[in-house]
Amino acid sequence: MRLLSFLFLLCLPVVALAAETEVNIAPGVPGVTVPTRSGSVEIVRIPDTANELSGEWARTSRPCPSFCIQPMQPAPGVTTIGELELLEMLADPEMTVVDSRTPDWYAGGTIPGAVNMPYTEMTDRLGELGCEIDFDGWDCTEAEPVALFCNGLWCGQSPTAIRRMIEAGYPAERIFYYRGGMQSWRMLGLTVTGG
Repeated sequence: MRLLSFLFLLCLPVVALAAETEVNIAPGVPGVTVPTRSGSVEIVRIPDTANELSGEWARTSRPCPSFCIQPMQPAPGVTTIGELELLEMLADPEMTVVDSRTPDWYAGGTIPGAVNMPYTEMTDRLGELGCEIDFDGWDCTEAEPVALFCNGLWCGQSPTAIRRMIEAGYPAERIFYYRGGMQSWRMLGLTVTGG
């Protein structure tokens, strides 16, 4: 018992030191600069280690249907990603990151650099992602890689958009799904624009 108490006391200074260090995105990565339509934005985490979510983003339970937990993979061939992969995509000018939520949600705050293409409009706007209209619908042989997100693990807007894109001819292997969405983004204290 004394040995356990001694080991616990030895760990206390380490915990105190960890609380005093800078809140980074990853070891040695305090922030990521991403291009946006209104200029570059630095994405960082909120440095206050006592910060907590409140309001809509702190809610844990929503009625199902329609707010059911979404699958890890919304469609075969689609790659699910996390925050670090999304940050890489945001910093890459060859990638498009799409906030597939409705305009009211987008206006309330979004991930810097994301463009709003509501899930209800996705199949009409594939031309903005490298597809070309043809007599049979869309030719997406030159479609660009794209990442989609919505409100979180319980939000079906981006999974619906993804399935509609694939049905319209968009190659599933060029679609990335940030499943955590805005709820996970905010939970990690990452920069939000708008709202």
